[in-house]
Amino acid sequence: MAGSHGGSPKSWLAVIVILLGFTVGGVALCIGPNWAMFWAGAGIIAVGGVIALVVDIFSDVIIDAPRVPLDNSN
Repeated sequence: MAGSHGGSPKSWLAVIVILLGFTVGGVALCIGPNWAMFWAGAGIIAVGGVIALVVDIFSDVIIDAPRVPLDNSN
């Protein structure tokens, strides 16, 4: 995926797990708050963070070469 900003499926797995944990925690706050469910969501987020570290999510995106602005001084 040269020049792509999409990321790999393993990185998206980490993102989906983190979003799932955030959703669980948010729902827990809205329905009560239900603190056990909230902390379960925080635990899911932590698992997603570990997955992100294991798959090295920050080195996954391929960044394009820098763009040079045109010289319009003429």
